[in-house]
Amino acid sequence: MNGVAFIPSPPADGLHVGPLFVHFYGLMYVIAIALAVWITGRRWAAAGGDRALVGDVALWAVPAGIIGGRIYFDVTTPFDITPHTWWGPLAVWNGGLGVWGGIAGGALAGAWRVRRSGASVGLFMNAIAPALLVAQAVGRIGNYFNQELFGNPSGLPWALEITHAARLRSGIPAADLKFSTFQPSFLYELIFDLALAAFLVWLGHHRRIQPQGLFALYVAGYSAYRIFEETIRIDSSAYFLGLRLNFFIALVLTIAGLAWFVIVQRRGGPVGVAAEPATASAGAEPAPATASADSSSEQEAAQPPDESAAAGDGQAAGDKPAAADKSGADQAAAGVEPELVAEPAVADASGADQAAVRAELAVADESAARGEPTAAAESDADHAATTGEPTATATPGPTATAEPTAADAPTAADEPVANPSI
Repeated sequence: MNGVAFIPSPPADGLHVGPLFVHFYGLMYVIAIALAVWITGRRWAAAGGDRALVGDVALWAVPAGIIGGRIYFDVTTPFDITPHTWWGPLAVWNGGLGVWGGIAGGALAGAWRVRRSGASVGLFMNAIAPALLVAQAVGRIGNYFNQELFGNPSGLPWALEITHAARLRSGIPAADLKFSTFQPSFLYELIFDLALAAFLVWLGHHRRIQPQGLFALYVAGYSAYRIFEETIRIDSSAYFLGLRLNFFIALVLTIAGLAWFVIVQRRGGPVGVAAEPATASAGAEPAPATASADSSSEQEAAQPPDESAAAGDGQAAGDKPAAADKSGADQAAAGVEPELVAEPAVADASGADQAAVRAELAVADESAARGEPTAAAESDADHAATTGEPTATATPGPTATAEPTAADAPTAADEPVANPSI
């Protein structure tokens, strides 16, 4: 069956670069990997992740994917290993990479690196899913140069011409060796991969997809296509129950991918961001501001007797320390945590008496803050009102050891007044 019009066979499967021979199959895989890294990097950065992580993942996932793909091929189609030497199973340049083995190996290595970095594995899977499809599409061009992965004989205008040597090498049924044009199944997959990649990108932008959701659809969608492809391919393959082995694998993975997508979508919750979690530095958390009754009791116990007496006189006179008039907002602006200050009640008294007691308390508190013995306050209200300096006989006594705080800042223009901080 020869088509009137068809896709011609490739003129060569590689080219010479100096002493080296570069296989187009391998070159297409290099281009595919580069595109996957670039696309994933853009999507990961757009999701809030560190683009450098994509390069780190590629360094591990690409070799793991090639190894996994070759192992899958060697295990499922050992009769197709060429050349028939001890190193034949390693000859990836001759073709023979099982896509599911490659995805499994690369996914395991990539998830390990992403988890190790502290980033979200599920969000990274969503970022890489369309990129993998683009890479697979480019890789199928390599199958064209190797003249492999073609389907049934066909006379369609887009049928692919396969040389006689390639037909013999591919292991197709003997009855089909007489045909020269076949279904270009690699081309069908190339088109489907690009279409599915575009759909996943669109879906991610227009619908609320949970982490792992796009990757689950990638597994389900690609596997569903492979169910169709396995029905038209005639190249060498292992068979099970009269059908190609990959047909059953594709069927299982399609169901598993759909179930996976439904589960992650029903799980719900916030989609989140891809950025690595920031770690708080040690000691960065400020200590909570607390004002306990125990601390007030200790301060009262440390107060000297004369100061206590002066405070008692102030309470009896109904006076309130001037420095205590500073509000909690003022103390917060000064960087000082507000303290629980016991303020004496203000009773009705004359202005002169209040001024006298205020001056007495100020001097006593100032002496206590400086660590000096306090003086007993005189009861002469007229002298205190006129001079502002109480005359007292110095009486030694224990002093408070509390350090002055911002609350002790002067509040009067002519004389500093300290906060008692009781």
